[in-house]
Amino acid sequence: MGTTRIDISRLSPSERLQLVEELWDSLTPADIPLTPAQAKELDRREARHHADPKRGRPWREVLDEIERRRG
Repeated sequence: MGTTRIDISRLSPSERLQLVEELWDSLTPADIPLTPAQAKELDRREARHHADPKRGRPWREVLDEIERRRG
């Protein structure tokens, strides 16, 4: 990969946002490892779900509720 210098301060806000999006899209999940705290929290949530699966809700249902609240 070549190196390109960009004077970010000369970019418009929309150009900077586009740059951020391109950088973000260039990453894969393997490029962003979980922190130990994140892994611990995921393990805790998974254990809680396995202990009482009926407490869980489908993601679509949760998202629909959030969207309804936001109007």
